[in-house]
Amino acid sequence: MPLTSIENLQFREATAADAPAMALTHRSDPSANPDPRMAAYLDGQHHSQQPLRQRVAYLALAKDEVIGYIAGHRTTRHGCAGEVQYLFVSPAFRRRGVAIRLIRLLAQWFRMQRVQKVCVAIAGDGPVEFRPFYESLGAAPMRRFWYGWEDIGTLLC
Repeated sequence: MPLTSIENLQFREATAADAPAMALTHRSDPSANPDPRMAAYLDGQHHSQQPLRQRVAYLALAKDEVIGYIAGHRTTRHGCAGEVQYLFVSPAFRRRGVAIRLIRLLAQWFRMQRVQKVCVAIAGDGPVEFRPFYESLGAAPMRRFWYGWEDIGTLLC
């Protein structure tokens, strides 16, 4: 797919029906593996540790093709009220603001849920180093493999 500016991308809320298209985004990054439980997560049937019922996901699309996504939910895990569960952007669209736009959509949703403290797991053996990305957005280390924001709403300022 040719390079597209972020202005030409579309963003919308995802449903469980979008899970197959979300999984297809991983074909562009052999080091990343889609979570086979994505549809169940989006349908409220799969849960991480200490989740609450409320959850949401957003897609980034280029010409109706999913090129990235984010998902998160309410939680009580690690003293947080929200958790980023998934964030993925196809390699051709990385470092162009797609992930930032997605995380800001999730931050808006958390704000509507009256959630401030949000955490995200950063796998120690993950294919991409996420620490600098999350740190650039104001997240700070909370514990081993976990970063978080005291107020995710700061991403909306």
